[in-house]
Amino acid sequence: MAAKQKKAPRPKAETPKGFRDYFGADVAERKAMLDKIAEVYHLYGFEALESSAVETVEALGKFLPDVDRPNEGVFAWQEEDSGWVALRYDLTAPLARVYAQHRNDLPTPYRRYAMGPVWRNEKPGPGRFRQFYQCDADTVGAPTVAADAEICAMLSDVLEVVGIPRGDYQVRVNNRKVLNGVLETMGLADDAQRDAVLRTIDKFDKVGEAGVRELLGKGRLDASGAYIDGVGLSDGQAAPVLAFLTSKGADAAKTLSNLRDAIGASQIGAEGVGELETMAELLDAQGYGADRIEIDPSVVRGLGYYTGPVFEAELTFEILDEKGRPRQFGSVSGGGRYDDLVKRFTGQEVPATGVSIGVDRLLAALRAKGRMGGETTGPVIVTVMDRDRMGAYQEMVAELRNAGIRAEVYLGNPKNFGNQLKYADKRNSPVAVIQGSDEADRGVVQIKDLILGAKIAQEASLEEWKSQPAQFEISRADLVAEVRRILGGGNA
Repeated sequence: MAAKQKKAPRPKAETPKGFRDYFGADVAERKAMLDKIAEVYHLYGFEALESSAVETVEALGKFLPDVDRPNEGVFAWQEEDSGWVALRYDLTAPLARVYAQHRNDLPTPYRRYAMGPVWRNEKPGPGRFRQFYQCDADTVGAPTVAADAEICAMLSDVLEVVGIPRGDYQVRVNNRKVLNGVLETMGLADDAQRDAVLRTIDKFDKVGEAGVRELLGKGRLDASGAYIDGVGLSDGQAAPVLAFLTSKGADAAKTLSNLRDAIGASQIGAEGVGELETMAELLDAQGYGADRIEIDPSVVRGLGYYTGPVFEAELTFEILDEKGRPRQFGSVSGGGRYDDLVKRFTGQEVPATGVSIGVDRLLAALRAKGRMGGETTGPVIVTVMDRDRMGAYQEMVAELRNAGIRAEVYLGNPKNFGNQLKYADKRNSPVAVIQGSDEADRGVVQIKDLILGAKIAQEASLEEWKSQPAQFEISRADLVAEVRRILGGGNA
């Protein structure tokens, strides 16, 4: 007798680690926000680009610091005939490949925006996913810092259009060339020491001026009590870095003056200060004052990647963290000039500048401001009282849809009418339409105002409930007009 074959186990219904599912409200609100952003980008003359989600590993380049293996950092696999390919980890590397590949057909400068998911094969954590949305705008082929100033102005407009009011955000601008000038003034010839200084500068927002001073010198105790070795610079060597980080003055003119002091006689540093001055003048000419965009040398994130101006948008209003403590919301966008990226393909330096918006971060900010509620209104539900009259119910739905009203007929088992109303509740439906054979004979329908019903259940007294019934009868001919009235808040 043959051995009984072992039954294959059922697969677990679970998302892979580091990934998540997005349901109706998340998808709808993200799309609404991205549509508004796209309108601003389009207004500025940028064109949409949808590039492939898969790139060759060579095109992606060195995608993470100190990680060169193709199966680390990205989701990669080897094709039989064409080597390693991977899911894109950002939208900038694909842009460089697209521009290099199609540069003879594209205008110069090439102004494009792109929106879509990216994938990173990193260790997931709270709020850190392996797939997330990015929203980028870049100008390739424009050497003038007028392109950088334009990106900053556009970023300011985007934040206001999606619902972050002036006063609740700040676009802050710095320049990598100024930092290069500071490092030149310090006289650091050793690349390892320069890299250590850059890593220390990147911790400025966490440890502050005193912490950076300690880390540039002998070292410091961190919050856990562990001792972190310092770079080993003397106070004199460290002074230009601290002067650079703390050079923000009462206005742009004072900040620029302080930066000139910090860079000393450095030529590259002077070039960076000049670029910041030009950007400030261009932005001022367009009406973007320091209440929206300002020069701030404490912006140090990404300085290892960018080659000129660098900027970030920070939201300045307070929220409560997971422990109930107030804190500023923080950064939702970053960008800058990166003149070396296309060179990998063509051998020629091509100037480029751009910005990337953290879509999920910005959505979370809008919800924190009450601009988005995290839920969407469902469709009007036409209930089924009589299976034989399905044609009449479909006729009602068609009328509502033709009037631009989202609607559906209940397609589950209609036997238990209570389940139909539970379904409408689960869908967050505003209205249920009810018509049995008696109502049909009289040419009427019952309207159940589910929005008002929920409000009455929560707040109203018995007298108010009687004076404002949540279910009432209307003529069948008035169906569309009455539903439109309810959806428009006519019952408020």
